Amino acid sequence: MTTTKTRGKRDDLYSLDNLIVKVHRSAAGTAWRWRTELLILGGLLAALAWLSGQITIRWAAVVLAAALGIIFGVPQTRRFTVRRFWCVLARHRFHRLCWEARLHTRAGRLPVILWTRPTKVGERLTVWCRAGICADDFAQHTGELAAACYAREARVTPNTSWSQIVTIDVIRRDTLAAKHQVGSPLTRLSAVYANVLDGRPVLAGVTDDDNGSALLPWPQQPATGDTNPPEEAA
Repeated sequence: MTTTKTRGKRDDLYSLDNLIVKVHRSAAGTAWRWRTELLILGGLLAALAWLSGQITIRWAAVVLAAALGIIFGVPQTRRFTVRRFWCVLARHRFHRLCWEARLHTRAGRLPVILWTRPTKVGERLTVWCRAGICADDFAQHTGELAAACYAREARVTPNTSWSQIVTIDVIRRDTLAAKHQVGSPLTRLSAVYANVLDGRPVLAGVTDDDNGSALLPWPQQPATGDTNPPEEAA
């Protein structure tokens, strides 16, 4: 009679995956995901504590507020801070999308974000796909990616050498788009001479006389006819 042996914890091939999932859902995993915010908050509290020992707590708050005002007042530092803020936000929103769209393994392991950096049009995320996830899974959810990151568009580019590495570009702005639309005189001319070009009667008020025989001159050229004829020689 054959007997079957139950699989124990030592024989579990996915014990490491289960451990990683537990750590990810624990307080340590939460602190790691919010490491940027915790470091900034800790730095501000440490600076406030040190300044309060040098001066009063009120003046310490004033100094920190002035420092923050300078950071957001100078264009270079403001641009740097805003871009890093969007990078952190894109990382959080990407993790949330992977969980809601089920872009994770059966054990619940989410893709790993190796690097997030700002670009001229938005942010770029370099993602490490775990076993069971590929670039095609993200390509099928580009609309969800753009909506989750509050962006205009999302583009997925697989790595040519390593298929498990995927680059996701979050497009927030179009640098080639014109900020101010420049009007063209052709728009007005096409509206005025539309019937003439189609062979239909001219609109009222477009000709000099009531019969519609003579067209008005082009707006770029002066009116035909000399208004001040030269005096006849005596």
